[in-house]
This record gives sequence, C-alpha cells and structure tokens, in this order.
Amino acid sequence: MLGFEEVIKGCVSNNNKSKEMVYKSFYGYLMAIILRYTNNRDEAEELVNDVFIKVFKAANQFVFPVETENSEKAFKGWIGKIASRTAIDFLRTKKVFLPLDDVIEQAEPITAVNVIAALNFKDILKLLDDLPELHKLVFNLFEIEGFSHQEIAVLLKIPESSSRVYLARAKQKLRILYTNTLVNYETNRT
Repeated sequence: MLGFEEVIKGCVSNNNKSKEMVYKSFYGYLMAIILRYTNNRDEAEELVNDVFIKVFKAANQFVFPVETENSEKAFKGWIGKIASRTAIDFLRTKKVFLPLDDVIEQAEPITAVNVIAALNFKDILKLLDDLPELHKLVFNLFEIEGFSHQEIAVLLKIPESSSRVYLARAKQKLRILYTNTLVNYETNRT
C-alpha cells in the first residue's frame, strides 16, 4: 500500500494508478465544493474533471508540509482552492453576475432572533441556492472557504467594500429565508 506522499509523487511522475487513487479519494470532496457554486450537476461534473486536470498538471507545485501527518490535509486545502477558483472562473465566463461599482449599503437594524443563532450548516447550504449568484459566491468564499475580503476582491475584480456589502446582504437574506423556513415548519407542524 502506497503512502499519501508516494501517491502524490506518482501523480507528479504521471503515474496513472496514482492519479486514479487521487481521483477516487477526492472526487466527492471536490464535487461538494463545486456544487456550492453551481446547481447544475452536469456543469459540476465537468468542472470537477477540469479541477483534476489542473491538479495533475500542477502536482509538482504542491509543497508537502514539514509534518508528514498533515500532508493529506494540506493537499485537500490546496485542491479545494483550485476548485473554488475554477468555479469562479467558470461563473465569470458565463457572466452569471455583473459586479457592481463600489456600493454603499444603508445601515439596517439587525434584530436579534434567538432561533437564528442556532443555524444548521446543512440548512444554510440549502438556503444558499435562493441567494443571488454574487451574494452566494461571496458568502461561500468568505464564510466557507475562508478567503479574506481583500482576496475576494482580487478574485472577483470588485472593490473590497463591495465584497463586504455582498456578504452583509447574503447574511441578511439568509436570516429572512431561515426565519421563513422555520415559520413554515411550525405552521405545517401544528
């Protein structure tokens, strides 16, 4: 049985067995990332395959961490970023969203809703589909992928302040959607 580092080194040397092992091991992970950006399963499968092509071409650029037990985790993060950027590039070519110029958001009072404090991660992912594309994209990048507003601004070619506004709007809409979901649930339950 090959160790993880040997498998990645096999990918660098164009070993098909190593590539197959990586593909089978990380397909589901990459599909989950891509599906956060597009709801179309066919597009997602195509994008996942594009990601693997990029990963295999750039495998020699992956830097193994000093602590070998963290190699798989580091690799997973590396391919996750490739997947996110591939999805963003795809959305950009489809012109799914049009970046706004610097937007000034009017301050809206935030009401405390105790139920929203306990947002379930899976519920949020389902509700994300109801957000406008750009809001969904910024929310994914910031809250799920861990990008900074500065990195998002560079990736999406929008002002940093717009990234903050889109995130605030996404969170606000998610609160409303989540509250409506709970109200519907309670109404149907009684």
